[in-house]
Amino acid sequence: MILTNNISIIITTMLVFLLQAAPVNGQDAAEIIRNMEDVMRGESSYSEMTMKIERPRYEREVSMRTWAKGEDFSLILVTAPSRDEGTSFLKRHNEIWNYVPSIDRTIKMPPSMMSESWMGSDFTNDDLVRESSTVEDYEHRVLRTEEYEGRMCYVLELIPKPDTPIVWGKVIMWVSQDGYLQLRVENFDQRDRLANTIELDQLMEMGGRTLPTRMTLTPADRPDQRTILTFMDMEFDININESFFTQQNMRRVR
Repeated sequence: MILTNNISIIITTMLVFLLQAAPVNGQDAAEIIRNMEDVMRGESSYSEMTMKIERPRYEREVSMRTWAKGEDFSLILVTAPSRDEGTSFLKRHNEIWNYVPSIDRTIKMPPSMMSESWMGSDFTNDDLVRESSTVEDYEHRVLRTEEYEGRMCYVLELIPKPDTPIVWGKVIMWVSQDGYLQLRVENFDQRDRLANTIELDQLMEMGGRTLPTRMTLTPADRPDQRTILTFMDMEFDININESFFTQQNMRRVR
C-alpha cells in the first residue's frame, strides 16, 4: 500500500512537471514570436507614420516613410517638419547610417549609439532601426496565458543571449492567441527594473491585415511623457530589391 502510494505521488509529480514544461497549445515561445513577426512585418513592407513626442512643456510631431525587407534591410525617411525633411536612416545587416541633409553628410552609427534617443523621442535607435533579432538574439519561454484588453494572450519572457547588442536585461511581451498580434511590451533593465512600456492598440485593416495602428511608449520613470507612433498606411510583401537599401539612395529617396 505504501509502495503504491509512493508510485502515485511520483507519477503525479511527473505529470505536473511535464504540464508546466509543455509549450502552450503545442507551440513554443520562439514559434509564437516568429508567427507574430510574420503578421506584423511580412517579408517586405512600406509604411507611412507620424511620431508624436509629448512632454510636460511641449509637443513635437515628425512624419516618416519607411521601407523594409526582412530583418536585415530598412530605410526610414523623415518628411516633416521642414527642418528635418530629407533626414534618413539606413540599415544593412548590422550596419546603420544616418544621412543629415543640412550638412550633406552620411554618418555611420556605432553600436554605442544604439541605446541613445531617436530624434529626441522615447524610442532608441535600436527600437526604430533594430539591430537585434527578436527570434535569434533572445532565449524565449511562455510564462502564462491571460486576457489583455479583451483578447486572450500568450505572455512571453525574452532574455537576451550573451554577447548580443541588446540593452535590456529582460523583455515581457503580450501576443494575442488569435492573429498573433503584439499588444504590449515591457522592457526591463539589467537590474530587472521596468524601464518602459509599449502599448499597441487601435486595430484596423491595413495592407490586407488587421493590425494595431498606434504604438505608445511610456518611460517607467517619466510617466508624464510619452512617444506615440501612428500608422496611416501600410503595405506588405511589396516588390523591393536589396539594391534599394544603399547609402546613395538615402539621398535620393522621396
